Amino acid sequence: MNKEEYQKIVKKHEPPEDKLHNTIYAFLIGGCVGFIAEGLTQVIMNLANLPRIEASTWTCLIIIFFSSLFTGLGFFDNWITKAKAGLLLPTTGFAHSVTSSALDYKKEGLITGLGSNFFKLAGSVILYGIISAFILVIAKVIISG
Repeated sequence: MNKEEYQKIVKKHEPPEDKLHNTIYAFLIGGCVGFIAEGLTQVIMNLANLPRIEASTWTCLIIIFFSSLFTGLGFFDNWITKAKAGLLLPTTGFAHSVTSSALDYKKEGLITGLGSNFFKLAGSVILYGIISAFILVIAKVIISG
C-alpha cells in the first residue's frame, strides 16, 4: 500500500469537519481570552496604579505563566483540542508550544533535550515573524521615501 492509497482510506473514514462551527467557536474562545486579558489589564492598572503599557506587559507575563502552568499540569492540551485556533493564535498558544517542547524533551537532558528542542514548535513562528517584520520595515522605508 502506498501513501496515496493510505490517504484515501483515511479520508474515507475521517469524520467531516464542521468548519463554520470551528470558526465561530475559535472566535468566541479567542474573544474570551482577549476579554479576560483586557479585564486583567484594567485590574492591574487600577490596583497597582500602573500606566497601560506596563499593565499590559504584566498581563502578558501572567497569561504566559498560566498557559505554561496549565500545559505542565496536562489539561491545556484538552482545551486546545476543543478551542483550536482560539487558544493557539494568542500568546497562550506560543507559551503552550514552548512548554510542550520542553516537557517532551526534558528526559534527554538540559543541553541535548531542553536546550536544543525548547523552541522546536515556536521557532518557525519566531523566524517568520522576524522575516515579516524585516520585509514590512523595508516596504515602509521605500513607500515613505
